Amino acid sequence: MDGAGDIGSVTKTMPLRNVMLLAELIERVRSRDPDLPGMACFSGPSGLGKTKAAAWSANEYGCYHVEMLESWSAKTLMAKIIEAMGLNQRGRAATGTISDMVDQAGEELAKSGRPLLLDEAHLLATPRLIGIVRALYESSAGGTVVLIGEEMLPQTLARWERVHNRMLDWVQAQPCDLREVGLLANLKCPALEMSNEALQVVLERSQARARRIVVNLSKVSEYALREDKTVIELADMAKIEFFTGEAPRPRGNI
Repeated sequence: MDGAGDIGSVTKTMPLRNVMLLAELIERVRSRDPDLPGMACFSGPSGLGKTKAAAWSANEYGCYHVEMLESWSAKTLMAKIIEAMGLNQRGRAATGTISDMVDQAGEELAKSGRPLLLDEAHLLATPRLIGIVRALYESSAGGTVVLIGEEMLPQTLARWERVHNRMLDWVQAQPCDLREVGLLANLKCPALEMSNEALQVVLERSQARARRIVVNLSKVSEYALREDKTVIELADMAKIEFFTGEAPRPRGNI
């Protein structure tokens, strides 16, 4: 399972590790002993495919998936959760006090048994927002809530003991390996045959991040089309300008 679908959609599934890791974490929390806590954390640097893994798990397991934005207030957060649960009437915006929405969402988690995935959860790092998430979990009477966010999310959550102590498990997203680059190449460049040495270069130049691997595979495809190639070898790699994420140097006087 940890692998999932097309890195750009959830219509296809592939055995990428981070999809499997998140799926296994969700299943472990959902099927836990009733006396165990029901929150968990999935963390890692950007670009490893955490959000795509969450989208795949939401599609596969019927999870509620909410991807937070930095501008959200506490009320917006709860309104978006209510919306993801389909509890707002006929597409209208959720209404009521925050407390009312917490109770409503908690009741839905308890009744449906469906996990809630809160993505970009490092944005919860305020007493107000993290307190609301804890209240939502408590009101769900044993629901499953998985927080997904950046590498330092576990350390951030440690600031709030009442949330930290409700974590069943902490799982870290993993960088891609050569096998996964090959899988993504088969998906994104199906007409090309790439040697393992060429795939290794893509892996290294992309810092083993799934998002950058997909970007750089597109550059390989552009090169192959331009040069009328169907086989890509190590020698071709020097002719491709890869995206590494590094900022360009200042150009001086222009």
